[in-house]
Amino acid sequence: MAAQGRLQGVFTPNMVPLDSQGAIDEQGLRDYVDWLIQRGVHGLYPNGSTGEFTRFYAPEQRRITSSWTRPPAAFPSSPGRRRPTFARRWPPASTIDLGVRAVAIVSPYYYRLSPDNVYAYFREIGRNTPVDVTLYNMPMFASPIDVPTIQRLSEECERIVAIKDSSGDLPQMMRMIEAVRPNRPDFSFLTGWDAVLMPMLLMGCDGGTNAASGIVPELTRKLYDATTGGRIEEARNLQYLVQRIFDVLLLGADFPEACRVGIRLRGLAIGPGRQPLSERHQAKLAELEPVLRKLLQESGIACGQPAGGRLTPQEIGQVVASVLQTLRSRGAV
Repeated sequence: MAAQGRLQGVFTPNMVPLDSQGAIDEQGLRDYVDWLIQRGVHGLYPNGSTGEFTRFYAPEQRRITSSWTRPPAAFPSSPGRRRPTFARRWPPASTIDLGVRAVAIVSPYYYRLSPDNVYAYFREIGRNTPVDVTLYNMPMFASPIDVPTIQRLSEECERIVAIKDSSGDLPQMMRMIEAVRPNRPDFSFLTGWDAVLMPMLLMGCDGGTNAASGIVPELTRKLYDATTGGRIEEARNLQYLVQRIFDVLLLGADFPEACRVGIRLRGLAIGPGRQPLSERHQAKLAELEPVLRKLLQESGIACGQPAGGRLTPQEIGQVVASVLQTLRSRGAV
């Protein structure tokens, strides 16, 4: 069993800056990671759902993780190297040389498995992994991991050290904690649902992997500190702010496209995504920008302009679509 203690705090499932050709912008990625850490996140979670892992090949996923866990000599002072990282990647052996704290393994998806086969899947991993493993429960997209399965795995596999649960189900999280903690006090519980970070923490959760922390890391860190510090009224107010931002990021457009808009509003060059977008959806994202800007300003968060100031073709398309929509609504075209 690893003697590094529980995974605790806010871990960011960061997006990946891309250039105009859709290639990984490694310098932009390092700059983004440094920016996140300077604003207080406790750790990093590359290749998560917000990080669009399904849109990158395996060698690219490796580069995304290694670009800051082991940066080249030109970047020896990158603060990203001083933060625990756990990567969503399999097999674990392919990440052990990247300096990650743990790997997050999502439950089998596409084919819906019974609880006994979910258990068999993770037991095979837990008995053979060279690195600590975090279970990833994402019931809306993958086979759910039920409480008895989590309990069995925690007791039988010492290298399974945590679970990330993205269901947002508070009673279910409480059942997990109650079933596992008596025999595995070192086991960590993380929530992937930003809208319930405060109540999850109050009920014994250790932290979260939160999409909003990639756009408002300082706000998410304040929420974590206020909650764990017992400043309940402050934490409640912050949770409502984070929830409003999270709702826009999750529901305002096809996820996670709105996150790219939010990062750009913070003044970071993030580039276009790899997913082709319809003109209608580009217009929708353009409409989201002032909504997000207003939410950020109301939260006391400064917005900025991306370095370089040059728009990508996709961004130009978004602007044109927005202008045309406005003109049509006024009967001008």
